[in-house]
Amino acid sequence: MVQRVCLLGATGSVGTSTLEVMALHPDRYAVFALTAMHRMADLATLCRRWQPRYAVVGTPAQADALGAELALSCLRTEVLHGAQALCEMASHPEVDSVMAAIVGAAGLPPCIAAARAGKRLMLANKEALVVGGRLFMDAVQQGGALLLPIDSEHSAIFQCLPEDRAAWGRRIAHIVLTASGGPFRTRDPATLHDVTPDQACAHPNWVMGRKISVDSATMMNKALEVIEARWLFDLAPEQIRVVLHPQSIVHSMVVCRDNSVLAQLGTPDMKVPISVGLAWPERVASGADELDFLTARPLTFEPVDPLRFPGLGLAFDALRGPEGSTTVLNAANEIAVAAFLAGRVRFTDIHRINAGTVAAQVAGAADARSFDDLLALDARARAHAEALGRELAR
Repeated sequence: MVQRVCLLGATGSVGTSTLEVMALHPDRYAVFALTAMHRMADLATLCRRWQPRYAVVGTPAQADALGAELALSCLRTEVLHGAQALCEMASHPEVDSVMAAIVGAAGLPPCIAAARAGKRLMLANKEALVVGGRLFMDAVQQGGALLLPIDSEHSAIFQCLPEDRAAWGRRIAHIVLTASGGPFRTRDPATLHDVTPDQACAHPNWVMGRKISVDSATMMNKALEVIEARWLFDLAPEQIRVVLHPQSIVHSMVVCRDNSVLAQLGTPDMKVPISVGLAWPERVASGADELDFLTARPLTFEPVDPLRFPGLGLAFDALRGPEGSTTVLNAANEIAVAAFLAGRVRFTDIHRINAGTVAAQVAGAADARSFDDLLALDARARAHAEALGRELAR
């Protein structure tokens, strides 16, 4: 049976890698919907290649332009626009699987829609869990969705665990998330204030979008993954550890209650966790290169320097605070990274904005008990972070 896929965030790195994996298996997968808020020319190219039933863009003007461009080459593709259209596609009755690859909190509503509709939900949007937390996991359970992590670290943990999720708690003593350390793993922390956006986006191992590349450089990406792991695997903060592993070969590890260690290894290629999400519990060809143990670099592990990467501690502080604290942290970070990429604040200001916003907004986090509450908290945190960014830019 052909699996019909809705791809949220089709033009990003995860989206294009997903389509590369699907192209290897035309008898197994078909594109039902493609969405993008930017890169309209790239989306048009993908529509001509995949002939989806629907394409979703951000604005009416984008929809008109894309519709006109596809008028002769994609006769069956209907172009929609807006946040509601994303939710409609994610929950459409003809969709079997949803790849959630929209970056940021904007991906939360369609993820919730897919969860409530009981879809196979391949989660590359970590903010759904960082912002939604318990409410999102409740939606997954109530809708009967199959939640499959796509981040390489969480996929690694998932692959090391038994298919029976009820057994996870009896298996895990703690987990170890690996981090490459990004481009500044050995840089003197005293020089980080001079970092440029291009330097921060030059990841040594992975090809990613600019926002997630900056998050990797600050290790806020790992901070958000700590929060995500807490919800995916139902862990206490004390059961989550992080080590630097610059080779990005060991993608993460499970330490079992008998102190044996299970690890998932492979070349640093997102097509592997994507193929796991598409085919689980089966295994299919991913297109990734095979790991050659005879030529691979020696595997090394290092502690995380809190002076170089202060943001990681914020994640553990947020997990120990009211559940809405992680919503505040994520919102602040999105604003701070955008300001840095726009050249308005320094690289080291990202942490100042994040820490200042969490300190100021954490009191209101305890009152966020619904999705509407979380969205309102998110908006307040963004406004506070914007104000801090303006102060630092003076």
